[in-house]
Amino acid sequence: ELHRCLLLALVAESSSQTLTQIVKCLANLVSNAPYSRLKPGLLTRVWNQIKPYISHKDVNVRVSSLTLLGAIVSVQAPLPEVQLLLQQPSSSGLNSSGSATPRRFSSCEQWRKALPWAGEGPLDHPAGCAPPEPCWLLRLCVSIIVLPREDSCSDSDANFPSLSSVYEPCPLRLEALQVLALLVKGYFPMAQSYFLELGEVACRCMEEMDPSIQLHGAKLLEELGTGVLQQHKPDSPTAPEQRVPVSVVVTFWTMMLNGPLPGTLQNSPHATLQTSACDALSSILPEAFSLLQGDQQILCVTLLLGLNHSENPLVKAAAARALGVYILFPCLRQDVMFVADTANAILNSLHDKSPNVRAKAAWSLGNLTDTLIINMETVGQSFQEELSDLLLLKLLRSATEASKDRDKVKSNAVRALGNVLHFLQPCHVANPRFREAIQESLQALIATVGSEATMKVRWNACYALGNVFKNPALPLGEAPWATQAFSALSSVVKSCKNFKVRIKSAMALSIPSRRECYGSTEQFCQIWSALVVALQRSEDTEDFLEFKYSSSLRTQICRALLHLLQLARSTDLPLIGGTLREHGEAIKPYVLQYLRSSGEENEAGMHTDLEERERGLQGAIDHLSGIERELQGKARVRVSLYLEDVLTNHTNATELTEA
Repeated sequence: ELHRCLLLALVAESSSQTLTQIVKCLANLVSNAPYSRLKPGLLTRVWNQIKPYISHKDVNVRVSSLTLLGAIVSVQAPLPEVQLLLQQPSSSGLNSSGSATPRRFSSCEQWRKALPWAGEGPLDHPAGCAPPEPCWLLRLCVSIIVLPREDSCSDSDANFPSLSSVYEPCPLRLEALQVLALLVKGYFPMAQSYFLELGEVACRCMEEMDPSIQLHGAKLLEELGTGVLQQHKPDSPTAPEQRVPVSVVVTFWTMMLNGPLPGTLQNSPHATLQTSACDALSSILPEAFSLLQGDQQILCVTLLLGLNHSENPLVKAAAARALGVYILFPCLRQDVMFVADTANAILNSLHDKSPNVRAKAAWSLGNLTDTLIINMETVGQSFQEELSDLLLLKLLRSATEASKDRDKVKSNAVRALGNVLHFLQPCHVANPRFREAIQESLQALIATVGSEATMKVRWNACYALGNVFKNPALPLGEAPWATQAFSALSSVVKSCKNFKVRIKSAMALSIPSRRECYGSTEQFCQIWSALVVALQRSEDTEDFLEFKYSSSLRTQICRALLHLLQLARSTDLPLIGGTLREHGEAIKPYVLQYLRSSGEENEAGMHTDLEERERGLQGAIDHLSGIERELQGKARVRVSLYLEDVLTNHTNATELTEA
C-alpha cells in the first residue's frame, strides 16, 4: 500500500521540490522493506516509474532518483527481481514520460569510447561471443560521471558551479559514483564484463581536483578489488572459468599503481581520502600481487609502512589493517625482512593512543602470528632461526599487554599470544630472558578464559590455550600454570553460557597428544569428570539460540572423552570406572548419537566420517583392554566392557537401519 500511494503521488506531482521529497520517501521505503519476504513485482514498478525522472529538468529530482536506484541495488542484494531488472535492454522504460531523455544514453558505445581501455579486456568477449550490451544502470552512471554535460539540462544546475561548464553537477556525479559502487558490491557478476573500464572510471575520478569525487573514486576501486577477492576465495560459488582472470586483475592493478593511487596515498591533505585509498590498496588479489613487477610490489609495501606512521588515526588504522592483509600473502609471508618490518610497524600501532588504531593493529598482529605458524609448518627450522629472538620477545610482551586492553583489542591479542607461545622453540623456553614473559603471557591467557569478557574474547582465549598445548617445548605435564589452564578450561566446558566457547574449550582439552601432558592422576580424572558433566549439561541453556550448537558441543565432548580414554593409565581407571558406574547410562545415548552422526563438520571445519569415529572407539577399547589384562581382574569396573556394549548397540542399530 505504501508503494502504491507513493508511486501514485509521483505520477500526479509536478512541483520539483515535492517530487524530490516523494522520491526520497520511496528510497527510505525501499531501504527498509523486507522484499525477500514480499511478493515479487514491487521493485519492478518502482524501477520502471523512476527511470524517466533520471532525465528530469531539475537536478535535485535527478539526484534523488539516483539515490532511489542505489537503494534498489543495495537492499538485500542480490535479489533475483533486481537481477532481472538490471538485465533489461537499455531502452526499456526510458521514454515513458514527457521528460526528454538526454542524448548521452542513446549510444551504447559512447561512454566506452571515452575510456582508453574500452574493448581491450578479454572479459569483453566471453567465450567468443559478441560483447554484451552493458547494464542500463551501469551505463547511465558511467555516462553521468565521465561524459561532458549536455546543455539541455536545467537552470537549477547553476546552483552547483564546480566544473559545471564541463561535467554534470557535482552532486549528480557523486550520487552516480555511489550507485555504481553499490552495483559493483551487490551485483559484481553483472559489472565484471566492464572491469577494466570501471577501473578507468575510478582512475579518472581520483585524478580530479574535487576531493569528494576523488574519495568516491577510491571507494569504487575498493569495491572492484573486493568483488574479485570474493570471487577467488576457496569457498566461492563462482566457477573458476566465470571469475575475472588473474591476468586481467594484474592489468587492472598495474593501471592503478601507474595512475593516481600512489600520489593520493602520499600527498593527499585529506585524511578520509587517504584512508579510502589505503583500504583500496588492501583489496588487491594475492595471486595478482605476486605477478606485479617487483618495483610495484615494493611501492605498495613502502607506502603502507610509511602510512603506518601517519599522525592521523584514521590513516594509521587503515595502514595497520592493510599490513595485516599483506602479511598473509604467500609471496610476502616467507620474507623474513618483510615479516620483521611489518611486526615492528604493527607493534608501533599497538601502543597508539587511539582505540581504533590499537584494535586494527591487534587484528594485524593476530594475522602476523598466524603467518609464523604457517611458516613453521611449511618452511620449518630455517625461518624460525632467522627470526630475531628480540622481536619474538617484543611480540610476546606487547601481546600480553594488549590482552589487558578493551575487548576489541583483547580478542586478537589473545589469539596472537597463543600463536607466539606455539611458535617458541626449546632454546626460547630455556632462555632466562623469555621465562618471565612466558609466565606472564600464560597467566594472561588463563585469566581471560575465566573472565567476564565478551564471548568472542573467551572463545579466542580457549583457542589460544589449545595452540599452547601443541608446543612440545613447553613443560605441560609438570608446570603449575598447566594445572591452572586445565582447571579454567574444565570450568568453562561445564558452565559457560555460550556453547561456542564450551566447544572451543572441549577442543583445547583434547589437544595434548601424550598422557604425561595431562599431569597427575588426580588432574587427569578431574578433566575426565568435567567432560562427563559437560556432556550431561549439553542441552542446559536459558538462551534458545544456543540450542543449534548443542549437537556440535556433544560431538566435541565425545571426541575429547574418547581421546582421554585412548591415553589413560591403569591408575586412572578406578575413577573413570566409578564415573561410568554412576553416569554411564545417562551419557550412553549421547555417545551413540555421536557415532551415528557421520560426516558432521566440527568447529575447526574438519569432517569426520563414521569409520573414523568407530576406529576411535575401537582404539579406546583395545587400549583399555590391554591395561585391564595387566591388572588381572583388579579393576572394579571394566571400562572396556562398557565401551564394547556401546559399540555393539551402535553396530546393531546400524544393521537394522541398513536392513
